Amino acid sequence: MASDAPRRAPASPGLQVEDALGRRPFMRGIMVHSLMARGVSFEDAFRVANGVRDKIRDRAVVPRDELARLIEAELGGERPLEGLPLRLPRTIHVVEAGHRTPFSKGVLAQSLLAAAIAPDEAFEVAREIEAELMRRRTSEVDRDQLRALVTEILERSMGERVAGRYRIWRAFQESERPMILLLAGAAGVGKTALAQEVAYRLGIPRVTSTDSIRQVMRIMLSPELAPAIHASSYDAWQVVPGLAAAQDPVIEGFRAQATTVAVGVRAMVERSIAENTHMILDGVSILPGLFDPERYANDAHVIFLAVATLDPVAYKGRFEARARVASRRPPHRYLENLDAILRIQDHILELAEEHGVPIVDNASFDGSVLSILRHVTETLGKQGGFGERKPA
Repeated sequence: MASDAPRRAPASPGLQVEDALGRRPFMRGIMVHSLMARGVSFEDAFRVANGVRDKIRDRAVVPRDELARLIEAELGGERPLEGLPLRLPRTIHVVEAGHRTPFSKGVLAQSLLAAAIAPDEAFEVAREIEAELMRRRTSEVDRDQLRALVTEILERSMGERVAGRYRIWRAFQESERPMILLLAGAAGVGKTALAQEVAYRLGIPRVTSTDSIRQVMRIMLSPELAPAIHASSYDAWQVVPGLAAAQDPVIEGFRAQATTVAVGVRAMVERSIAENTHMILDGVSILPGLFDPERYANDAHVIFLAVATLDPVAYKGRFEARARVASRRPPHRYLENLDAILRIQDHILELAEEHGVPIVDNASFDGSVLSILRHVTETLGKQGGFGERKPA
């Protein structure tokens, strides 16, 4: 059946580059990559590609040899195109102990996140390193040489402290002891989200919460044996006999719960040590004073931090935001108990101050992630001497 709709003209194929083998679409991205492969900096390559495109944008076809002349003109005649290498090796390989693996800009950018820099900055550094390897026209690079190059570029572009954090984390990968990061904090301060993001940036696969530990313990221990774990941290006092008359029943109930769950926390830490596996553990039941990191100093690098939300208005808003994405956790339970939750937070912060546990005010998620990463790497540097400069 014929249609009454007007017929459209066929789509334009766009600007084409023609040579002896035929025609193909002109793409600025390919030109930028090609110029960088010939040793041109990204900034110059991008400028040249834009200049060439502006000169030929109204044409349908441009011969390849003419395109080469236009590129040379944009380069300013300083480096004739014919004098630049025609191609790089197809793949740059990283060599370590006789094993060769393809260089990956993405993998490198991921490893840079441990230096507590933003993801977009990590990718820019990785791209600069790739361009430098291209300029060197190398097909292989030793892993230690690559790390030295990364450190040099980080030091030049971001400073010694960032480069130092990178050195520490890369050196720590050779450690025989695991790193265990503990994030304490009251309900709703954002511990779990921070734990997951920090784990991603550090490449740590094991992330768990004391909520999971408590749930397992609930199955094993009846309400008659351990009543405190069968309630929330802020209303545990209601199920523990005799606490209603306590001076501060909320805190006493919370401590009763944390004391019971601390057994499971120690079990998780000891399992991680036995398996020599890095781990991040977060939870309201990780209470300074109930858990002593020094107990494991010879077996693991245990790093203890307390997370808080010091602005009560922001705290309330976080519960409301949580409800919008988790319908099974309505905000009214938290909001109705906000005073109790804030008292628990104050208690945790007092204990953190007493036991020398650093506090992260989670006012900005991205800022808190970077703060935790900085603390982790700098603590590892102090504890194990990782990343110290080798004498020349």
